[in-house]
Amino acid sequence: MKKELKIVPIKNGTVIDHITAGQALNVLKILEINGRTDAVVSVVINVRSKKMGRKDIVKVEDRELKAEEVDKIALIAPNATINIIQDSEVAGKHKVYLPESIEGIIRCANPNCISNAEKEPVMSKFVTVSENPPQFRCFYCERIIEDASGNIC
Repeated sequence: MKKELKIVPIKNGTVIDHITAGQALNVLKILEINGRTDAVVSVVINVRSKKMGRKDIVKVEDRELKAEEVDKIALIAPNATINIIQDSEVAGKHKVYLPESIEGIIRCANPNCISNAEKEPVMSKFVTVSENPPQFRCFYCERIIEDASGNIC
């Protein structure tokens, strides 16, 4: 008989599903969850998905995400869905989306960009060029960033 390990459902909290495979640890970083947290967290990496082939899932008990956290997750997992769980039932479900412009979340990779200047700090600003795959253009120097996961502030 084949045994399968399953993640226990949560009573209240957030389930982030359809995370791009391999990005679950980056999602934990965005949520500032580390080994010293008191929160109950479940992480599934590279699980089979009919829709995506492979995906990651993160469950966090007793926590709803802030809008800024959802925006950051959208940068690295544009197909993610956020499920709000209340009393063991899905109380709300929505897809993440990339806004037309993003301020203060992505750091420009160009060291000479004005948004990286120490004398006159300017908040970074990017325009979404493409949603799938995600691509962003710096508002100031026009550098294109294709993988924002390494440039999240």
